[in-house]
Amino acid sequence: MHIHILRISEVRWKGAGEFDTDEYRVIYSGGERHERGVAIILDPETKKAVKGVWKYSDRILLVTLSAKPVDIALIQLYAPTSEYPEEEIEVFYEQVNDVVKQVRSQDILIVMGDFNAKVDEGRIVNIVGPYGLGDSNE
Repeated sequence: MHIHILRISEVRWKGAGEFDTDEYRVIYSGGERHERGVAIILDPETKKAVKGVWKYSDRILLVTLSAKPVDIALIQLYAPTSEYPEEEIEVFYEQVNDVVKQVRSQDILIVMGDFNAKVDEGRIVNIVGPYGLGDSNE
């Protein structure tokens, strides 16, 4: 199996930046403390296609890739849990909305990440399988 794009939540690195290893490019966005943080790791072929990087916060990272027939926008998220104040959760989703608006309408948009969602045992056809753990959050 070959992985072209790997996304990571809870990187826990301070600050934001990028670096290349022998083969891969690591793009990350963290905060002032060793908490939260998101990253995207790209394989050698995919890292050549990086068109733009926007390190929005320690919870949101946008990377755009040059592709044919249209470009690809990758948004990596790390959502706050339901334990956080409602106001902080609302601010996060407003920020996500702002980032999505930065993506050109003709580009392919891929939103990935840790949404901190719990799904119960209920099944919703084509959305949620019957493999939940018995409780859910909103």
